Amino acid sequence: MIKLRIVLDTNVLLSGTAYPHSIPGKIVNAWRSGSIEVVLSEYILDELKRVLPRLNHRLNWTDQEIQEYVDSLAIISDMVTPISFEEQELRDFADRPVLETLLASTAAYLVTGDKDLLSLADKYSVVTPAEFWRIHGE
Repeated sequence: MIKLRIVLDTNVLLSGTAYPHSIPGKIVNAWRSGSIEVVLSEYILDELKRVLPRLNHRLNWTDQEIQEYVDSLAIISDMVTPISFEEQELRDFADRPVLETLLASTAAYLVTGDKDLLSLADKYSVVTPAEFWRIHGE
């Protein structure tokens, strides 16, 4: 059976890691259990590694544990190199590599909570975690 392929933005990975019972947490758990396939890029994982310490009040992870977690995500994901693409309507230049990750993949969706990326939903398959879970949740 072909699994649904999605790109998870850093904010979904972050929320899903820190709050496992939330909708992003359910999506991350579905991925880790093998129900869906996730496509990531080095950019997304580097950003995750950079922001995970902000949630240490919840996680209480060492720098090494953060690195091991990020490494484990790289192993279980399909890693792609973002393709260079100029999107004129992208409001936040920092989101460009995330959109380019979607474009480099054969993923059905980019799942994000980022309002700037969600503003492009009429042009690309960009959905919120709640929309994704409503359609594809188990």
